Amino acid sequence: MMKMDANDDDDVSLFDAEEDSASRKSKVKHPVASFFHLFFRVSAILVYLLCGLFGGSFIACMVTIILLLSCDFWTVKNVTGRLLVGLRWWNQVDDDGKSHWVYESRKTNGKKSSQTSNAESRIFWLGLIVCPVLWVIFAFSTLFSFKIKWLAVVILGVVLQGANFYGYVRCKMGAKTNLRSMATNYFGRQFFKQALTKQEES
Repeated sequence: MMKMDANDDDDVSLFDAEEDSASRKSKVKHPVASFFHLFFRVSAILVYLLCGLFGGSFIACMVTIILLLSCDFWTVKNVTGRLLVGLRWWNQVDDDGKSHWVYESRKTNGKKSSQTSNAESRIFWLGLIVCPVLWVIFAFSTLFSFKIKWLAVVILGVVLQGANFYGYVRCKMGAKTNLRSMATNYFGRQFFKQALTKQEES
């Protein structure tokens, strides 16, 4: 594993289209890790929805959701990210009390590792992106429907799954890449492509 901290210059784009596709297979090499990558987070969402629809015990539902979210956070942060996409992140505090974000990326001979498959990468990023978005939607719906008792639960879902999402995006892109500048550059390129396409059509 190759470590990167906030001072490293090693940047990698989030969905790298230039990866060596010939060396990556589409089969799932880690089925158990892939299953649990989705199991805890999807189960937490299902429990939340079913409790809200069928009026189950609030305390039992809340405890179950918190346990599922906690298991998901630990599993994604420490296991599935390393196995499915070769990435890992954490925060550590030095002797001076200063906090440092540390990023790990599995590499072989200076190149991105080919041990991960396309299927596993899709499973990882799909689960990592979609579920926090759903918790954000739940947070807004909880506010608008005045179900204040669920607010702490959905905020916990947003925080725990959002933390993993943020950590892995920073790890994938590289520690020094600014998220805002990346988004600006992406939309700028899309606008430029659209302008060229319209000009060619006319």
